[in-house]
Amino acid sequence: MDFGKILIFLGMTLIVFGFFIHYVGRLPGDIYIKRDNFVFYFPITTSILLSVVASLLFYIFFRFFR
Repeated sequence: MDFGKILIFLGMTLIVFGFFIHYVGRLPGDIYIKRDNFVFYFPITTSILLSVVASLLFYIFFRFFR
């Protein structure tokens, strides 16, 4: 496999993830608990959605660039 294609794919993936995290932020289903001096944030919905997107990107990459 060509190393340049791998770098381009990884760069595009990071751009997509960065754009998603910056503009979407918290989704419904993410756990956010704020108390007096305690904040707990667990992005479960965001994690699942990013996992699905990453799986699709890797599927497309390995399907077409083999």
